[in-house]
Amino acid sequence: MAVKTKREALQERLRGKYPDKSFDDDEEIYGAVNDDYDAADKERADWAEREKGYKDREQGLVDMMDADPRSAMFLDKWRHGGDPSVELVRQYGMEIKDAIDDPERLKEIEAANKEYLERVTEGKKLEEQYAKNLKKSIEDINALQQQEGLSDDEVNEGMTTIITIIKDGVLGKITPETLQMVFKAVNHDDDVAQAQREGEVAGRNAKITERLRQAKGDGIPRPASGANTPVRNRQPANDIFALAAQAQ
Repeated sequence: MAVKTKREALQERLRGKYPDKSFDDDEEIYGAVNDDYDAADKERADWAEREKGYKDREQGLVDMMDADPRSAMFLDKWRHGGDPSVELVRQYGMEIKDAIDDPERLKEIEAANKEYLERVTEGKKLEEQYAKNLKKSIEDINALQQQEGLSDDEVNEGMTTIITIIKDGVLGKITPETLQMVFKAVNHDDDVAQAQREGEVAGRNAKITERLRQAKGDGIPRPASGANTPVRNRQPANDIFALAAQAQ
């Protein structure tokens, strides 16, 4: 078994990740490696930023629990299935109810309850919209599959690609390969139309060239069959192809 060189191993690895490139050129190899390093650096930076946010929130919880140990007990009981309202009374006593019933705090409580209800309502609306959109999307995908004769594997592969792009977008990860794929899809109809126009122009030019050749003749003399051999019909003088032949 032949042992691959480091270069061959790297080329094979890059071709697996970027199947549309050959990587026969050093600049192409170095460019892909550099792009991978940039993507890895950005991912590490994003992770570090998220980790910092996690640590800040964790520190905030720790500070809160240090300031009032009852909050830690409340959260722990709630986490294990306890009723939050009961656990509030258990940790803070009936004074929590007195605070809720305090007229001076009524506006704050009403505002907090309104915010809660709005959040719940918005969540239900989003769930309903999601279910409605998903149902319509599945119907459209099934119709497209039947129309184009696509296999289940092809549909699944396309859906996997779309979901990957969506997840990357949510995480702020947009790769050059994704942009290139989108550009190709956006410009596809224009490219096809341009190719069609070029084909039509080429076809018309070929017909014009052939008619010019016929009008001019191939330059080979033809022996007469007799004195009364009729003269070849000439095209009208106002025919563009005859005029072009005469000009030549």
